[in-house]
Amino acid sequence: MKFSGSRVAIMVGLTAIAIAACSGQSNGTTDGSSPTGAAPSEVAPMFTVPTTDGTFSLSEHLANDGRPVFLNLWASWCFPCREEMPAIDAAAASHPEVAFIGVSVQDTTAEATAFAEEIGVQYTLGFDEEGTVDAAYTPLGLPASFIISADGVILERIFGKVTEADLDEKFSKHFG
Repeated sequence: MKFSGSRVAIMVGLTAIAIAACSGQSNGTTDGSSPTGAAPSEVAPMFTVPTTDGTFSLSEHLANDGRPVFLNLWASWCFPCREEMPAIDAAAASHPEVAFIGVSVQDTTAEATAFAEEIGVQYTLGFDEEGTVDAAYTPLGLPASFIISADGVILERIFGKVTEADLDEKFSKHFG
């Protein structure tokens, strides 16, 4: 099969974007703005997912718990996701004033569950069995994280791997 120069350029460009998205490097979009054009005061899409110990409903959490949420989208096949999860677990232990949930997207529940057991983090892990969380939050790649205020507003989007120090700084910025 013969490809034209423009098709090759498009294929190379898309490959570079995919590699960058899964390389664990942030795209620099961490101030609440979105490369997709969403405003920083966008209301977080509501979702309910099965978890390792029941279910998690963002709307129920916001109505009943009163804490902001750190939402992390991950997959068992994503190496930067695997690398960041211990740091997220440490941040969850250090910041009980924030509810942490990691939701497996673009993955099978069986593979995500096996990985969750292997990694052994203590924060809540859920499974996007229907693809609704992935579709609603439209990550540019994985990992992708969202800091959501207690009143349901997305305060910040983080595309790429985070560290415990990153999260300490972001929570200090948003929650004092």
